[in-house]
Amino acid sequence: MIPINIDPNIASIGPFLLSWHGLFTGLGMVAGVWLALVLAARFGLPEDDIYAVALWSIFGGIVGARLFHVVDALDYYVQNPVRIFMITEGGIAVYGAIVGGIITGVVVARLKRLPVGTVVDIASPALILGQAIGRLGDVINGEHHAIASDLPFSVAYVHPNTLGDPGLAVHLAVGYELVWDVLVFGLLLVLLGNLPRPGMVLWTYIGSYSLGRFFISFLRLDTVVALGLRQAQIVAVVGIVAAAIALVWLATRRVSKPQPEPVPADRRRRPRVTR
Repeated sequence: MIPINIDPNIASIGPFLLSWHGLFTGLGMVAGVWLALVLAARFGLPEDDIYAVALWSIFGGIVGARLFHVVDALDYYVQNPVRIFMITEGGIAVYGAIVGGIITGVVVARLKRLPVGTVVDIASPALILGQAIGRLGDVINGEHHAIASDLPFSVAYVHPNTLGDPGLAVHLAVGYELVWDVLVFGLLLVLLGNLPRPGMVLWTYIGSYSLGRFFISFLRLDTVVALGLRQAQIVAVVGIVAAAIALVWLATRRVSKPQPEPVPADRRRRPRVTR
């Protein structure tokens, strides 16, 4: 068993609380935006437009992450509605960030007339990198409770301020997910620019992340929603199926040949006259 004796809170100023969760979430966002800009330059996309897409995606991701979490713990927030806005204390759902961030990013990319498939492809490794860094905060604060374990690499949260179950040896489920995120990140970097259709890296990200999250969630004590599955697992199943269908469709669909543009009348070649 590995004891984790770290205060989940770094400092507090009045009603504002800075936690390790909030710090690593912020660092994950910064790293994700930086990587998106680096990858965008490789594909010749304008930096200002990608920066705007990234910032709006972060906003959409934060809103989505909080909404998914609030729905998942609705009983608590019905009794404590003010705490819905205490996002710096923790309590976000990764799937909400993914859904909210992608939808917002696609809308902004279309408004700026960017190639949406390429934009979402370069955003995918940036997203999973941000997720991996953010999970470091979850490892420290113990917010995501997991089932008991007697494995030598199980953990026990022992700090008085921990959000985990004090002294109980449990699976480090969020740590397992961090490792899975890093593996998916490496896969996406290898595939980026090497798949036949734009958009395929995004769907690979959704499918591969969802696959890992589905199985890891069995080790967590999240609320069971239906069929013995947690909210994240139901979303994961949808993600896996959608990704499989999308990848097959993208890989097999025919690309229509562009039609030649009509030549203006004054530039048309006149027929030769044979004398």
